[in-house]
Formats: sequence, C-alpha cells, structure tokens
Amino acid sequence: MLATLALALAADVLPPALPWNGKSETLLLAPGHPWATPFEASAGSRTPSYDETVAFLRRLAAASPELRLVSLGRSGEGRDVWMAVAARGGAATPEAVRRLGKPVLLVQAGIHAGEIDGKDATLMLLRDALATKARRALLDRVSLLFIPILNVDGHERSSETNRINQRGPERMGWRTNATNLNLNRDYAKADTPEIRALLRALDEWAPDLYVDVHVTDGADYEYDVTYGWDAGNGHSPAITQWLDARLRPAVDRDLEAMGHVPGPLIQVNDALDPGQGFGDWVADPRYSNGYGDARHLPTILVENHSLKPFRQRVLGTVVFLDSLARVLDAGAPSLREAVAADEARRPALVPLAWRAEGPKRDFAFKAVEWRLVPAPVAGGQRIEYLGRPKRITVPRQGMGPSIRVERPRAYWIPGAWRDVIERIALHGIRFETITAPRTVQVERYRLSDPRLGAPFEGRVPVTASVRSEVATETFPAASVRVPTDQPRGDLAALLLEPESPDSLFQWGFFLSVLQPTEYVETYVMAPLAERMLAADGTLRAEYESKLAQDPAFAKDGAARLEWLYRRTPYADARHGIYPVARER
Repeated sequence: MLATLALALAADVLPPALPWNGKSETLLLAPGHPWATPFEASAGSRTPSYDETVAFLRRLAAASPELRLVSLGRSGEGRDVWMAVAARGGAATPEAVRRLGKPVLLVQAGIHAGEIDGKDATLMLLRDALATKARRALLDRVSLLFIPILNVDGHERSSETNRINQRGPERMGWRTNATNLNLNRDYAKADTPEIRALLRALDEWAPDLYVDVHVTDGADYEYDVTYGWDAGNGHSPAITQWLDARLRPAVDRDLEAMGHVPGPLIQVNDALDPGQGFGDWVADPRYSNGYGDARHLPTILVENHSLKPFRQRVLGTVVFLDSLARVLDAGAPSLREAVAADEARRPALVPLAWRAEGPKRDFAFKAVEWRLVPAPVAGGQRIEYLGRPKRITVPRQGMGPSIRVERPRAYWIPGAWRDVIERIALHGIRFETITAPRTVQVERYRLSDPRLGAPFEGRVPVTASVRSEVATETFPAASVRVPTDQPRGDLAALLLEPESPDSLFQWGFFLSVLQPTEYVETYVMAPLAERMLAADGTLRAEYESKLAQDPAFAKDGAARLEWLYRRTPYADARHGIYPVARER
C-alpha cells in the first residue's frame, strides 16, 4: 500500500518542467517509420531493453557493411558488453580503424544504467549515418566507437521506480552492477569485469576523444545539457585548454542553434541557496573524467539534466555528439598535439589530492527561481523550485592541490603483490620485471595509526599516517620497477602513493601490512619488560612519559606490554612498512 502510494505521489513532487520545443525535434523519425528507433517508436517515452538494443544494432549492421559489433568482454551475469564500430570501409579492428587516419570518437552510455540518454541518442546517430543517410557525412568526419550499455546487468534490473528524481524514460536500469558496485567509482581499482573490459578497449582502440554520458542528480536549473572535464590545474593542462578554447564554444553554438541550453558541470547538490555558487571539480581517477585526465586521454563527462524530459535530453545528446564529430574532424591534429604535450610532461611535484582554493570568479548562472519553505518532516526548511528561469551571477570556486609529492625516478613493487602488479598492467603502465634479486637504495613509507572506513564499493577503505625514511632494500626476482618517465607516470603515482585518495593502498589492497603477526605471552614479556626498563634509562623515560600522557594506555596492561614488545628485536621489523618503495 505504502509503495503504491509513494509511486503515485512521486511525479507530483518534482519541480515544474520548463516549457521546451527545440528545433532538434525535427531530427525525430515518425513512430511508424521502418528505421525508427525504439525511443522514437514510443514517441520519446521509453528506452529499449538490452536484447532490443542489440537487435537494432544487428539490423543496422545487416543493412550496412560499415557497422560491426565487437564484444569487449562479459559481465558478471554473462552478458556481452558490446561495442559498435562504425567506420568507412567496414574497418572493424583497432589497426584497420587507425589506418583510416580519421579521428576516433568513443561514446559510452549506461555506466549508470538508469542514466541511459546516450544509448538512444547514438542509436539515432548511427541510423542516420548508415541507414537513412541523413548524416552520411558522419563517418567522413570520424570513426565512431559506441558502447550502448556498459553496465549491462544493472540495465536489465529495469523498473519504473529506479530514479525518483529523473523525468523518464518509463522504465530505466539500476545504478550499480550485479554485485552492487558502481562502475564509475571503479576506474582506479578496476575490480569489475565491465571496467576491466573497458580499460583494455581504451588501450587497444586508442580513441582521440572519450565521452561518458550520464544524467544528473541534484538541483534545478535552466541548462539541459551540461558537460565538462577536469579543471585546468589538473594533470592534462594542454588537453583542458584545447577543450576549453576549441571544443566548448563550437558545441555550445550548435546546441543553442537547435534549441538547447548548454552549461558547465554544476556541483550544487541540493543546496538550500543556489545563489551561494559552486566550485570547479578535479575528479579523482575512480571517475571516468578523472581517469582520463590522469592518463592524458581527452575525456568529456556529459550530465544531462535529470529534471528535463527524456525526449529533450536524448535530442540534446544527438546534437551534442554530432557537434563533437564536426569539431574533431577539423581539430584532431591540434588535439593530438595537446595530448603529446601532456604525455611529455614530467612535473617535479605530482598533485595527489585537491581542495577549494584561490579567488572566486563570477559566473553567469542560468538558474531556476526558488524559495525556501517549511519542511516539518525534515525538521527545518527545504528548497522549492518554481519553474521560472532566473539569471543570476554567482561565485565559482577554483581548485588547487592539497597534497603533492616529489616525483620519484621509479616505484618498486615486490613480486608477491600480484594483484597490485596486475592492476598496474591493466592500466597500461609500463614496468620492468626483474629476473634476479636487486639491491636498491630507496625511500620507503612507514605507516602508523591506520583508520578503516565504512565498507565502500566492495572494499574497506583505509588511511594512515605516513612517515618517509631512507633504506636499502633487496627486491626478490619477479619484483617490478615502474619508471615514472613515461606517459602514464602521473597515473602510476596516483595509484601507488599511499596519500592519494585513489591509491591502491587506500582502496585496501595492502591491509595485511597493517596487521602484526608474531606475539608474546605475558609470562615471558612481563619479566623481560622489567629488565629492559631497568637496563635502559632512555627507554624508561619514554615509557613513563607515555604513561603520564595517555591515561587509556596507562590502564591497559596488555597495551603496555605490547608497546615494549615492539621495541624488542623479536617483533616484526616490517610491520607497518608500505611495500611499494620509491627510487630517488
């Protein structure tokens, strides 16, 4: 009863939709047209199932030799993650596509399977390029790679109740995959079969531009297509400058000409006062755009506005992607120069984390009028959007590094840490595997005060205090040396520095080094402790100071003996030593 009532009431509590009748509606085929997509056949109200999507692509491929379907791998539930390859001459391998010499555009939809606009938009684009020929020039401009559904298992957990804050489609997929993991938090740790398949595809197909299409959560505003990339002080400044100066003005013009309202990524997130403004974002490499920035792959995150109708969002995406193809056609040489410049950078200090920093700048915000009203159930106030455009100027906060480390010459990973080495290889980071032991003077980290977080994305996150020390280490055969003098040296640092929020350490790959192993019984340690304190005045003074300053320690006999045991040669000397070392 309650579930039925909530479903019936949900549509009434969404803010009013802004009126819209853009020129892009002329792009739709009539529902009865033989090449109408399932979206068009439903007058823009529904998205096809996995099987319907694949069937439509197979039908297109049967009609045109210039479309091929390639399986990138299988999901946890055994579904193929398909990629459509649309290229002149029917090129269907990475080598054949590269030989064409055209820029390669990779469009990905459904990483969050309820946010599916990119699938329906790109089906229309491919249909226009290959069947009706309304966009026959598309494949003269680019070779198009299209992943219609990345989260294929979440896509099939379809329901009309999956996203309460989104206007359509009638039924939509689920945010996470079959093991409840969010694929757009998995790029760095690469735990899921879907992201592993994608990372291999990014390496093999080497797109010039990678586009990840989402739908927003959060506040109301006038924009219907928002999009962006990491701010200019991220890891790929030349690429960012190209996207800012060359791509955005052209794409914005095209969207506006077709009746859409483009905007930057808006991080308002249900704020009670949108007039306070918002900030830039430098994403960590767990996200698609942060990962692209770290590995110098031009990456665009599209966030269509969830409160705009599905029909409007899909048509905006069609215009957006068609515009990207035109920009790439003209600008690919300069974009490739920007990529080469970023790949050649070797910053002496590598940023690991970011914070709001520096002066704010004015931003002309196309908001929607709002007011604050009582929210008795929540015990305060809530924002109510009134469905009327409101133009205001708000502050926009920049970002700066909060943690930076000196770039080492290389990282050393002992061969026993196979799952870590496997992740490094999966990310396309080059390394050398040694075949005989090698002794190296390194900088290593000693970890203390570990703090475990709540379970997150299938792992137990961990942070720790980090202290650097110089040591001579002998690495056994099968250990690997990861040089940072390579295009993905920045990505290596983000994965291997323990203070990086998306390091493999913080994702819990090294929890065992925080666990002491050998121990000692009280009947042995208590008399040994008495003799140690009697024989060593410095130790005794340190111990007495600890007793005086830490009441909890003073009351805990086992902790007192453990503290002293850790100062004997019997304790594990490698407890708390981070096994990845830095070659200076």
